[in-house]
Amino acid sequence: MAKFRYLGTTPTHQNWAHEETKSRLKSGNACYHSVQNFLSSSLLYKNLKIQIYRTIILPVVLYGCETWSVTLREERRLRVLVNRVLRRIFGPKRDEVTGEWRRLHNEELTDLYCSHNIVQVIKSRRMRWAGHVARMGVRRDTCRVLVGTSEAKRALGRQSVDRRIVLKLIFKT
Repeated sequence: MAKFRYLGTTPTHQNWAHEETKSRLKSGNACYHSVQNFLSSSLLYKNLKIQIYRTIILPVVLYGCETWSVTLREERRLRVLVNRVLRRIFGPKRDEVTGEWRRLHNEELTDLYCSHNIVQVIKSRRMRWAGHVARMGVRRDTCRVLVGTSEAKRALGRQSVDRRIVLKLIFKT
């Protein structure tokens, strides 16, 4: 079996993050569609809508992001989801010159939503997790995998197959 669900994540034998980000985006979209009526309601304050986004949608999307190696394509897909939610929260804007309603541009969304973008959040969580693992000490398996040390001495000749796989998993970022 090449992929399976374990504790809410989808690890693969080649440690591809795009499968995980795809499933996280799918869950985030389902979460967004379940609360989109609240986000577009004019009865709720914008601060409350942002709190709904931060406490309901964002944790679903970012679950397990500490272990992702995100490519530019996945970064773009994550930003698309975030911009869609923020456009729903802030609504359309009326143009002063023409008086027509229009969608907010990405720059306007970043000005209105005064927080880090989702890629910066992922990078900071990855750094926080790496610091946590580094402080564990070399006796823990997680730290040994991150640093690349083992208990046994390496034999002469070519590396074993499993050590090459572990090194490939570690340095794939």
